Amino acid sequence: MNITEIFLIAMAIIFTLPYLIWRIGRTDYYAPLVVVQILTGIVLGPGILGRFYPDGYALVFNAAVVQSLNGIAWWAVMLFVMIAGVELDLGQAWAHRRESSITAGLALGTPLLFGCLAAGLLLLDDGWTGPQAMPWQFVLGVGMACAVTALPILILLMDKLAILRQPIGQRILRYASLDDIAIWGVLALILMDWHRVGKQIAFLLGYALLGFAFRALMQRLQERDRWHVALIWLAACAFGADWSGLHFMVGAFLAGAIMDTGWFDQERMDLLRHHVLLVVMPVFFLSTGLRTNWTLGGEAVFVAAGLLLVASVGGKLLGTSIAGRILDWMPGEAGIIGWLLQTKALIMIIFANILLDKQIITSEAFTALLLMAVASTMLTVPMVAPKLKRLREVVLRSS
Repeated sequence: MNITEIFLIAMAIIFTLPYLIWRIGRTDYYAPLVVVQILTGIVLGPGILGRFYPDGYALVFNAAVVQSLNGIAWWAVMLFVMIAGVELDLGQAWAHRRESSITAGLALGTPLLFGCLAAGLLLLDDGWTGPQAMPWQFVLGVGMACAVTALPILILLMDKLAILRQPIGQRILRYASLDDIAIWGVLALILMDWHRVGKQIAFLLGYALLGFAFRALMQRLQERDRWHVALIWLAACAFGADWSGLHFMVGAFLAGAIMDTGWFDQERMDLLRHHVLLVVMPVFFLSTGLRTNWTLGGEAVFVAAGLLLVASVGGKLLGTSIAGRILDWMPGEAGIIGWLLQTKALIMIIFANILLDKQIITSEAFTALLLMAVASTMLTVPMVAPKLKRLREVVLRSS
């Protein structure tokens, strides 16, 4: 078989296997299709398929095929991160700044602290820290991975729970939006390369200057033209960030963050996110699975994943509980908000991919983070749905 045929076999596997598991197994309540795709990527990776069927793995996922898949995955995740940036609504956060800043700060800061403590424990053992990482980069990177909220997946889950357009859904989006900015800001700090600091300053200055011109241009364009110009801007920002050493996904987020949500029809933006998830993001999940590693032993990886899950979920629930006491929330309200905000999935996986690319974490640490993200996301709907049935009045509470 030639490379094209093998590539198409890989694509067929990527789109067929997760869909059949999701549809036939009716996993949607515990594991949405996105989660099933991530898990399938792990199974198809070197740690499982590569170990038990090495010949088949080597045939289908050879270097040429993986290179082609990576190209699709890069563009897919850039689109996804740009959409996350566009969906930031800082105007609403500012209008409710006291409540939003207290909740977002505690919902981010508490799991960040717990995650840093967990990372400190991992530092005591070899095999978790990447060759290019200083201890503070590893600790802060893993800590922030525990604090991440996956804004795009959070939107999908709240839509499924029928609370996205309700007051509580809009409040949670405000909190997640503020945390999103902090997450990418901390990532930029972690990735700051003092050998290339001149390039990074040049990129940020260029981004700021061109951003004014870009915004002025977009305001003059019709919406149909804005979509095309946005993609050009995305490619330019991603290139600039990668050239400076920050990473192309930081550029993708910045590309979206400077855009106003009102420039685009909300239904079309929702459809774009849906189509990106349907058409190209499964390739990213597969390429993510190909990067997992179990050389430290499955037991050690699972123990680390469990430790990080406890730090992530416990920290998020404690943070929102403290916020609820300060803001005098209704009984049970903090639990609903905390469980929704602890959703990890895509953004944390993207975050961990960047840390792995920059050799701040090892593939074993990446695998543990990936397992933590999957478990976190699978817990969300089963924990929140029963609470919402008992506490419907919480849904309508606007602040």
